[in-house]
Amino acid sequence: MASSRRLRALITNDDGIDSPGLWALAAGARDAGFEVVVAAPHVDASGVGASVLAVREEGRVRLHPRELPGLEGTTAYAVEGHPAFIVHSAARGWLDPAPDVVLSGINLGSNVGRAVLHSGTVGAALTAGIHGWRALAVSLDTGWDPPEHPHWDAVRHVLPAVLDILLGEDEGTVLNLNVPDRVPEELAELREARLAEFGAVQVRIDERSGDDGHGLHMSLGGSTPPEPGTDTALLVEGHPTLTRLETISARPGVLGTAVTAVN
Repeated sequence: MASSRRLRALITNDDGIDSPGLWALAAGARDAGFEVVVAAPHVDASGVGASVLAVREEGRVRLHPRELPGLEGTTAYAVEGHPAFIVHSAARGWLDPAPDVVLSGINLGSNVGRAVLHSGTVGAALTAGIHGWRALAVSLDTGWDPPEHPHWDAVRHVLPAVLDILLGEDEGTVLNLNVPDRVPEELAELREARLAEFGAVQVRIDERSGDDGHGLHMSLGGSTPPEPGTDTALLVEGHPTLTRLETISARPGVLGTAVTAVN
């Protein structure tokens, strides 16, 4: 990574361009010495995973230049597309020079367990990894009902150390950081964590009928104690958690010895 130039960071998210968490992450990356460019969905795109959907008009996706609070002079765009689309576009020639790393977040709410599959925050980071960039997905564990004033400063407190870890890893590495919503002084030590079986929130979906027809109704289901050592358990204990995520891969041997016979 030795270079005479500053490293460039693409900052994106799935909560949208108007999220204070996005602004806090961009400011943290800037303060860590990165050259920063911000590109985020023009509206909330939570839960879209690695979708590359965008609003296209005759083959064009609209960009809206923005000035962000506390980031005066920073190049920033609201993009009419999902976060993974933004990262994919950056890798296919949109941004010149291309970013060295992609930082996605700060998401309002944790992204833990195997449920990270559905997260647009994580989807952007995994897309960056496919393109060979180091990437970090960042989330603040605010619970189901986010507070009026989340502790974004808790993330900025641990961010420099995590960025050092990320830059020391191989190209294409994707890390997932979750931070408890506490004042920085109350945070426990950073811990590496296993993914929980699913996620922090269990949801039940029922079909219900009404005057306007059938529909699916979502409600919170029961919760079980988190398994020790997982990201959900460590967050409850006050630890920021870091997990290396693996992207799509193929495992040989599905046909076993039969493949030899076919050949």
